Order: sequence, then structure tokens, then C-alpha cells
Amino acid sequence: MSLFPPNGPEEKGSRFLIIGAIGFIGQFIAEASLASGQSTYILSRAAAPCPSKAKAIKAFEDQGAILVHGSIDDQEFMEKTLKEHKIDTVISAVGGGNLIDQLILIRAIKAVGNVKRLLPSEFGHDVDRADPVEPGLTMYNEKRRVRRLIEESKIPYTYICCNSIASWPYYDNTHPSEVLPPLDHFQIYGDGNVKAYFVAGPDIGKFTIKAAEDIRTLNKIVHFRPTCNFLNMNELSCLWEKKIGRTLPRVMVSEDDLLAAAQENIIPQSIVASFTHDIFIKGCQINFSIDGPNEIEVSSLYPDEPFQTMEECFNEIVGKIE
Repeated sequence: MSLFPPNGPEEKGSRFLIIGAIGFIGQFIAEASLASGQSTYILSRAAAPCPSKAKAIKAFEDQGAILVHGSIDDQEFMEKTLKEHKIDTVISAVGGGNLIDQLILIRAIKAVGNVKRLLPSEFGHDVDRADPVEPGLTMYNEKRRVRRLIEESKIPYTYICCNSIASWPYYDNTHPSEVLPPLDHFQIYGDGNVKAYFVAGPDIGKFTIKAAEDIRTLNKIVHFRPTCNFLNMNELSCLWEKKIGRTLPRVMVSEDDLLAAAQENIIPQSIVASFTHDIFIKGCQINFSIDGPNEIEVSSLYPDEPFQTMEECFNEIVGKIE
């Protein structure tokens, strides 16, 4: 007999370990975990972080987070941490350079046996369906290796596929959160008509924490497909023009342009170019249905929880510019 309600979240009071909490996505997850009242543990390397990261860690501690110093690639340390703190749920939001380290984390979780759920570092596309060109494919192959070891080890899991971060989708920068929408001209990928789903950072955190303690998401892929943010490049451009009150010229970036940028193999810009090609040329977010027995759309779980719209996101950006 299940200890949890058949159609809702488990009881509060779980012990969450957040790995990668000072990364872009990780910060939103940690904030949502603390806001939900969970016992929140944050893994931080023992080495002194840069001032901005130290400030972020201090802010989490001030909100009640418990800091654990160590490294994900140290299996003995991870086993000790998981046991001593009686961790129920592990959420990994590590960056591309540390994806393979999660294999060590999985072995530690398997060894201790007390972790009820693992959410590996996904927070993008469904890596078993998306098929970007290199160098993005290498990253996805690493995520696939992580998935397969989780499943082979029979560790309870939830995979979070939140699609695109709600910001301007440049193809030639290091991270979509780091650059404001254009004020001089638009770069339109292909014909600009291939749609994608955009999700704001706080919503990624909020729904990740909800899904992490919901029995309905156990051993499932959770897709974020907010209908309010189902937009293509042409629609995004018109929305931004409306916010800034003027029309900007459009420059087409062809499929060949994106492939050439990916082939330059400049990391991480070429990875971003390969993903941009997969999203806005190949349509990797929309070329499949999510009707399988092991997948679910997050809005069907929490129909009364709204998503922040792209219009609201753009309003915030305009306010900062002004």
C-alpha cells in the first residue's frame, strides 16, 4: 500500500540535496526548495568560490539552507553525506562540464539505498528524442549515459524537460540568460516559423520542486509545455517590438549559418548554435507527442498554477533597461 496520496504530493518534510545550486537553473531550484519549507542541503566545493557565488551561498544560508562542503565526484564523500543527512531527494543541476560526474553520484545513491528520488541535470530537451549536431550531441550523449545508469541501477527518478529558458534565443552566446533582447536588429532562424516553449527561471524552480515530491511523477519524464509561451522567432520579435515601441530590421540566419557556427567547435558558443539549430530548424521541442505511459505534461499536474508569460518577462527586461 502506498504511503502517499494517489493523486497529489507527498507530505512535506523531505530532505532535499541540491547540487549545482549556484548555477543559473540551480539557484531557482534552491530558492523554490527553501520557499516550500523543505529541509534544503546545498553541496558546495570546499574551495573558496568567487565573490558573486559566495554571496549567493550566503543568501541561501540566511534563508535556512544547510551547506555541505565537498564534491560530486567523490563517491565516499557522497555516500557519507547522503547517509548522515538522511537525504530523501537529490536534485542535480550541474553544468555541462560535470555531467559525467553524476555517474559517481548514482553509484553513491545505489550504495546507500536511502534516497527516494533522483532528478539528474536535464532541464532542457528530452535527450532521448532530440538529436542536435555536434558539439551539442556530445552533451546529450552524456545525459543519455546518466539516464541509462539510473534506470539500470533501479533508482527512482524524475526527468525534468523544461525546454527553453524564457529569454532571447541568441545562437552565438554562452548562455541565454546573459544577454538582453536586441535593440538594433533581429536574427531570425530559418523562416522564423518553427515554434518552441519558453519557461521563466522561477517557474522551472517552482515546478521542479513540486514534481520532485509528487508520486505521479515517479519514474516519469515531466515536460514543460506552457501554451501561453508557445512562440516562434517572428512572434517573439513582434512582442519585443511592441514593448520597446519601435520596429527593428530582421536578418535571416540560415540553417547553413547555424551549422557552420556549430562546426567551429568553440565551446560553449558552438553548443548553443547546435541547440538553436535543433530547436528552430528541426523543431526538436514539437516534433513528438507526449502520450507515452512514462511521460506527463506539468500543466496537467498543476492546472491552477500559472506560468509567467513571455510578455511579463519582457516587461521586466524593459523596466531594467529604462
